[in-house]
Amino acid sequence: MSNDKTSDSASATKVARPRILIVAENASAKFGGEAALPMHYFRKFRASQVETWLIVHERTRAELNNLFPQDFDRIYFVPDTVWHRLLWNLARPLPRKLANMTLGFLMSLLSQLIQRRLIRQVVRQHQVDIIHQPIPVSPKEPSMIFGMGVPVVIGPMNGGMNYPPAFQSMESWLVRFTVDMGRFFADWMNMLIPGKRRAALLLVANQRTKAALPRGTGSKVVELVENGVDLATWKPKPEIVGLSNESQKAPVAGETPQPIRFIFVGRLVDWKAVDLLIEAFSRLTPELPVSLEIIGDGIERSRLEAQAQRLGLWTKPEASITQANPSPNRVEFLGWLSQAECAQHLQWADVMVLPSLWECGGAVVLEAMAVGLPVIATNWGGPADYLDESCGILVDPVSREGLIAGLASAMRQLAVDPELRLTMGKAGRERVVQQFNWDVKAEQMLCLYQRVLETSLDLAEVLVTEPVQSA
Repeated sequence: MSNDKTSDSASATKVARPRILIVAENASAKFGGEAALPMHYFRKFRASQVETWLIVHERTRAELNNLFPQDFDRIYFVPDTVWHRLLWNLARPLPRKLANMTLGFLMSLLSQLIQRRLIRQVVRQHQVDIIHQPIPVSPKEPSMIFGMGVPVVIGPMNGGMNYPPAFQSMESWLVRFTVDMGRFFADWMNMLIPGKRRAALLLVANQRTKAALPRGTGSKVVELVENGVDLATWKPKPEIVGLSNESQKAPVAGETPQPIRFIFVGRLVDWKAVDLLIEAFSRLTPELPVSLEIIGDGIERSRLEAQAQRLGLWTKPEASITQANPSPNRVEFLGWLSQAECAQHLQWADVMVLPSLWECGGAVVLEAMAVGLPVIATNWGGPADYLDESCGILVDPVSREGLIAGLASAMRQLAVDPELRLTMGKAGRERVVQQFNWDVKAEQMLCLYQRVLETSLDLAEVLVTEPVQSA
């Protein structure tokens, strides 16, 4: 009997869940990027009935009310002050990296100053055990979340990025100077604002990010990729799970074969290198039936449309594009689409291509893998953390011409080999299910919280958690 009681006690300890407070600048699926991370943690924890609260800026109030009507009373909002609006407007005309490291940084500090009072209130009122600050993901940016009376976990962070050596000229001297100065003074700023130095645990996505952390923080670091995939949204293509797909059947003699559909999803900005993708794609069109869908919007769109038109790949569309109503254009610019619409277009596609030159994360790579697409990406930054030879092709950014030629070669290889596409697609889907789906990530994070609270454990040990099985 005593053995049974001991077993029951151990089991109860194992399933105990801490009371969690998530603190972030934004939590939003619509904003994309890092803003989605706190939203997913809150969503998954509450779906598992874990006691969780969230503090964010009120600019996402309406969206969060729609997403979490049953848990809206667990969300606290930082007001949008006149200073927030002033900093936002001043930052808008600046290059992104320059804006993030200057006025964006000040706006984040302002929000955290206001959050400190709310945090103390929520910790006391709800007897919170642990605080998690998942964003900003920059390893250099100081955190003001300290001295709250409970342990603080920060991350996973992902940064320390530069352009590949052959593409350094894409950044202006002013941006490079500002970034270099910001990194130079980061250690001093993190001594004055010691959130990361005092944190119970820092999470980093890779060794590059660990090397970029401020001095004095290296003894309490665990590596964990920051992005994840919601498998309820990004479902596998029929052929990936062994079902027939009418669009993949061999054409009857005399019929025109269906083109191999390449797809890009992301902001149309210079560092995404969509111009290099269009150039690489143009080298396939004389010899293969191929098409390219470009989903996303941004300041580069008109220039990219002009490039595609000059290459004879695009003219302005006159009707919406669907699977039943394909466009005669080789390249299509579909603009911004919702997540559900993106997921549908990935179902129709054959290969994802992400030629980005400055991609710390790249959640779109994981989403494509979840659907069952092989992925071609630049061998630089985040995609190299997700892909290996089993599920994609990484192209070294040795030079502009070298990257274009490498992308064209990889696209040609996958275009002519349906079995390779299927094999890579299945391997990518399995990799996401086992390592990157949000069910697994939520359990990993809960395990880490528990280890922080059980101070006798060595945080440097390998993370031990059974993968969550997903359908």
